[in-house]
Amino acid sequence: MPQVKVFGLRDVLKPIQAELSDAINECISIGLKFPAERRLQRFFLMDRDDFIYPAHERTERYTIVEITTFEGRSEETKRGLVRLFYEKVPPVIGCERVDLDVIIYEIPRHAWGLMGEVGDEMSLSYKVEI
Repeated sequence: MPQVKVFGLRDVLKPIQAELSDAINECISIGLKFPAERRLQRFFLMDRDDFIYPAHERTERYTIVEITTFEGRSEETKRGLVRLFYEKVPPVIGCERVDLDVIIYEIPRHAWGLMGEVGDEMSLSYKVEI
């Protein structure tokens, strides 16, 4: 069950949050073959004093996307997902690819509780091993 956290400047991302959410959901749905209707996203929009980054390398449009998901997907699948993010997200943010970081965290299913069950004890409506 991929969950996405998005970090960036409030005044940059808030006006485009809906479009950004749609682009991220498209990437997750296509890249992980995950049901589009099961969107799980959190936006952490910060004031400028709270979002520190190297201004000589990044612009104010710098955005970090963290994806937490069950382990089991192939390296090819994960690379494809990152590439899809670099294709779909920068045009929405209005940034260059250098202003987007995509980080994938994989969690063993037994270490994840969701919807009242332990992850490795529940039936999934999608495949993880892709």
